[in-house]
Amino acid sequence: MRTLITEKLELHRQKHEQKGRLLVSCPDQPGIVSAVSSFLFEHGANIIESSQYTTDHESGRFFLRIEFDWKDISANMDQLKQQFEPIASSFQMTWSMSRASELKKLAIFVSKELHCLHELLWEWQSGNLMAEIAVVISNHETAKDTVEALGIPFHFVKANKDIRKEAEKEQLALLEEYDIDAIVLARYMQILTPGFIEQHPNKIINIHHSFLPAFIGANPYKRAYERGVKLIGATSHYVTNDLDEGPIIEQDIERVDHRDDAEALKNIGRTIERSVLARAVKWHLEDRIIVHENKTIVFN
Repeated sequence: MRTLITEKLELHRQKHEQKGRLLVSCPDQPGIVSAVSSFLFEHGANIIESSQYTTDHESGRFFLRIEFDWKDISANMDQLKQQFEPIASSFQMTWSMSRASELKKLAIFVSKELHCLHELLWEWQSGNLMAEIAVVISNHETAKDTVEALGIPFHFVKANKDIRKEAEKEQLALLEEYDIDAIVLARYMQILTPGFIEQHPNKIINIHHSFLPAFIGANPYKRAYERGVKLIGATSHYVTNDLDEGPIIEQDIERVDHRDDAEALKNIGRTIERSVLARAVKWHLEDRIIVHENKTIVFN
């Protein structure tokens, strides 16, 4: 199984070997698109996908995502970045440029409920989640056999509110050891400390089993049932120090009615959680998200 997955990832690398991605955020003004596209043209790059958005064309902020094909990218990416600096500086850009063939390394955190982990692993095995799942970390051993059967390192780190700092010290050491690019909380039922979050800004993706901002915190399906809701949902967001209030990446809902008890709502919700988290993770991996203040611009 691991060999087959490795082959799929390698095919992805080969398919995207000449592709690059450019993300830009800057004050809106005339000439941004022209300057960027001219720069790429002058270096022999071909734009194959471009998306843009402005909060206000006169005084707002401008966002741009470009995917381009460039035959010299493998040898000259660093040089291209250096040569782009003057343009970035002239437009006061916050920007990033990367190769599409460079797969991000993921760490997945999980507790007892495994439905979101199973979804991510299935997408990964199917070749639809282009990443290296470098490690799975859990405060329970429920997922151990499933994870190790796929050749993925599994680490049990005991964690609760009484030993949170000690647990996070061990977790952070593992993240450094595996050189992690992003963290996915696949129903990891522990609160992260500000110190942990600060080391991975806008790189920790969470799934909340509620259509935020409704029913934040614990037992949302029980409280939704008691409230008699007609719609339930799930929310994927980046983790910040404000619990369940980070920039939202993706949400979805499903209609329910009076015949659905709390357990039925939970089962329906699990299905929503799985798909919402998978989409959010994919968009992050494909560099389709720009965080602006406490919001996201998602070029999906």
